[in-house]
Amino acid sequence: MSRRAAAALVATALVASALVGCSADREPTEGAGTPTPEATATAAPSAPAIPAGSAPDGTFALGVRQLKLNRDGDRPLPVTVWYPATGRAGGKPTSGADAADGKFPVIMFSHGLGGRPDDYQALLTRWASAGFVVAAPTFPKTSRGGDEPNVLDVLNQPADVSYALTRVLALDARDGDPLRGRLATDRVAAAGHSAGGVTTIGLFTAGRDERLAAGIVFAGTGLGVGTAFAGAAAPQLFVHGEADEVVRYAAGKAVYDKVPWPKAMLSLPDGDHGRALLRGEGAALRVVAETTTEFLRWTLYGDAEARKRIPTAASRDDIATLDDNL
Repeated sequence: MSRRAAAALVATALVASALVGCSADREPTEGAGTPTPEATATAAPSAPAIPAGSAPDGTFALGVRQLKLNRDGDRPLPVTVWYPATGRAGGKPTSGADAADGKFPVIMFSHGLGGRPDDYQALLTRWASAGFVVAAPTFPKTSRGGDEPNVLDVLNQPADVSYALTRVLALDARDGDPLRGRLATDRVAAAGHSAGGVTTIGLFTAGRDERLAAGIVFAGTGLGVGTAFAGAAAPQLFVHGEADEVVRYAAGKAVYDKVPWPKAMLSLPDGDHGRALLRGEGAALRVVAETTTEFLRWTLYGDAEARKRIPTAASRDDIATLDDNL
């Protein structure tokens, strides 16, 4: 079956089940200072509930590892973890590399239907090299090659992410673990694409995880998880292509409009269902990567200068617009 035909079948299944899209095209690629998140000021009402600090100025080398998790004994959840490592920045991730010095915020990333974490390596390694630990579960029933695929299982995934987050954060206190003492356990964000975007929205609505300080939703919608955003304010960044052929732009915008907290929406007029996220180069990926990185620096490091740079990152190459209500 051709990739285009497979994508069409996926889209049909999503419409039929009133859920979301997939990570159809797949072209994975790629990959300092010490972070200083200092508790020196109280956040203003319009800012993240994170003490003021500064994100690392440079970039890090990358390490990668796998965690074998299983929720409730019948939901295997292998987790890929990319993290800042010692060594020279700019190379590919090294398995088992020593972690860099510092306390690094954590990002939980959820893949799209039919996807896997490695599909998004081009984006996720950019985040890790900027000073974040990125943990990405492979979901049991919505990943490529998984057993008994089931679109509706997306609704179980917010709980999967919360479980995986608990296990990831526990590494900070585990004797002998390479990430012991390296995680800023009070600075956590969730992000996801397509079905993973639904998962991410669910973590701020029906399955609210109060440990999350911010969210990034790529080509997502609230179908199945609702738009009743709950709990403490957590800034949200939505990223959506206006030519999305699976999750219509209007559907994502409708959820964005319901967010009661500081928020922004990066819109790509020529953008599709997020294939730029799956490629290792290109103007769209650069704009998305730089804008989301500045958002994460602001929301998780409390970096006020990063907040100022978000509109500049979004306007690069004139290929996107930013609705900025942060």
